[in-house]
Amino acid sequence: MALVVVCLAMLMNVLDLTVVNVALPKIQHDLHFTQSALAWVIDAYMVAFGGFLLLAGRLGDLVGRKKVFLVGLAMFTLSSLVCGIANSQGLLIGGRFVQGLSASLCTSVILAIIATEFPQQSERALAMSAYIFVTVAGGSIGLLAGGAITQALNWHWIFFINLPIGVLAFALGVVLVRENKGLGLSQGADIVGPLLVTAGLVALVYAIVKSTTYGLGSARTLGVGGGALALIAAFVALEGRLRNPIMPLRVFALRGLISSSLVRACMFVGMYGCFFLGTLYLEHVLGYGALRTGLAFLPMTIVVAIMSMGVTARLVSAFGPRRVLLPAIGCVIAGVLMLSQISVHGDYFPLMFFAFALLGLGMGTASVPLLTLAMANVPPADAGLASGIVNVSMQVGGALGVAVLGTISTDRSHTLTRLGHSLPSALTGGYQDAFVVAGGCAMAAFLLALVLLRQPRGRQAEPVRERIDGRAAAEA
Repeated sequence: MALVVVCLAMLMNVLDLTVVNVALPKIQHDLHFTQSALAWVIDAYMVAFGGFLLLAGRLGDLVGRKKVFLVGLAMFTLSSLVCGIANSQGLLIGGRFVQGLSASLCTSVILAIIATEFPQQSERALAMSAYIFVTVAGGSIGLLAGGAITQALNWHWIFFINLPIGVLAFALGVVLVRENKGLGLSQGADIVGPLLVTAGLVALVYAIVKSTTYGLGSARTLGVGGGALALIAAFVALEGRLRNPIMPLRVFALRGLISSSLVRACMFVGMYGCFFLGTLYLEHVLGYGALRTGLAFLPMTIVVAIMSMGVTARLVSAFGPRRVLLPAIGCVIAGVLMLSQISVHGDYFPLMFFAFALLGLGMGTASVPLLTLAMANVPPADAGLASGIVNVSMQVGGALGVAVLGTISTDRSHTLTRLGHSLPSALTGGYQDAFVVAGGCAMAAFLLALVLLRQPRGRQAEPVRERIDGRAAAEA
């Protein structure tokens, strides 16, 4: 029953990520977002999620995982209500930021709760399978539910669906989830570090998004960008001085972890950007409704689901993580570059259908080998920290991808409009350029993997079926 509770919470988090993408054009129309500013609806969530994830996990150790889980659930449910009633850009973006923060509280302790409730490895494997199924199926449900709800009612209701799920999960969690004995706050929690890095990321995204208004080389853009880098540098300096930092600098000596995180971040720059821009292209240029747009992305989520059901683990067992990873990134490159060939009067099939399928194949295959390479040389004492860094690299890469690709697309579309192109033609030209840049990021991920990542040897090369644990299952 505790597994049911945490799966309900994860379902709510996953639904909220995919359900919003399908509704973006309607949100843009109703709240008068520019295309570049629309990125904040996604980025506010991901920046907060990534920025506070490590702190949330540490708080679970210090004050108790059940407390952190329930606080996160309550905050997520209330912030969903705020997003649902939002009638302005600021209120929606603020609500999304709190959603990301509260999602980090829930997600950071779910795996630890499962590990506590299922101490036997065989039982834990079954529990993780259920958790993975909910995560993957939730993505597909979110696409369909988002499209259906937005089309039948309006986009406000995509947030209201979280309310009954959140209330039910909270009530069950109070009764069914067991508390662990926390270490106590006397052990120390690095609060300032997450605030610095989150503020730095917010400022960096702001500088990128606003560069379409003020110019890339303007004093305002450079000033805000410089301030963002200063905040991130202050975070690194602080972590080097604290006795219990949220991110000890020793982790940067773990080559596999850092290299794989760079590869993952480059891949997710392209992936989240393609999801964001693909939705806008389908609705603004091809004229798809919200439900039809949700259906259009199903090839991606179905392929990811298939690859997550043990297929990738068997491939890694047979060929090793690096040999599986490189072709997977190749699939991502091919899928993104196929999307760069879209046109004003294009059709969904076969171009976009196979592009989305290739993206799903690439990402669904890359997750386990990337995590295997990341964790190969991590000491057991740092395993939790390393898992957090893996998730942070995904969120930060995705947030920057949406901001950068959205800005590139907007700039190009404005230029084409001034040259006399029709609106659909100008939008398509902007999307094409952004997809080309996304393909470049995927190629950078391939080169980084080729040069930096090495095949684990000895015990580190044991079959993934025997070594995969909650961290690998979570990313899958």
